[in-house]
Amino acid sequence: MQQIDLTLTIVTDTQRVLLGMKKRGFGAGKWNGFGGKVEAGEDFASAAHRELQEEVGVVARDLQKCGTLEFVYEHTRKTHNVTVFCVSDIQGTPIETDEMRPQWFPYKDIPYDAMWADDPFWLPLALAGVRFKGRFVFKDDQTILTHEVVEL
Repeated sequence: MQQIDLTLTIVTDTQRVLLGMKKRGFGAGKWNGFGGKVEAGEDFASAAHRELQEEVGVVARDLQKCGTLEFVYEHTRKTHNVTVFCVSDIQGTPIETDEMRPQWFPYKDIPYDAMWADDPFWLPLALAGVRFKGRFVFKDDQTILTHEVVEL
């Protein structure tokens, strides 16, 4: 199995979450948080700051690790090790980029049906300020074979 280190950042204000519609690449056509691969010489927090600025044009002022996720994709023989960060204070206004189209969603209107199949299992914990750890095994990009999410 090839292992890939990634970041994912969830941006919130008091009652809304900022999601991005992925326009190209892995996850295209899905709403998601912001993130990507950790580059050589980068730590997870630095990668999260860089990806947030590249994908939506904002700077995180209060980046906090809120969870970890492991995704095993049987069909591609890849494992994604994701460090999830939560941010509630940003500098700048979210902008659309070549990769993402940002939109704020009230917590009650999160478009789970247009997101990754795992998001309903852990995103509510992140939004509630609960630290978590999760593991998901996928048969393909949409079919979860097994999963476990625990509060830390």
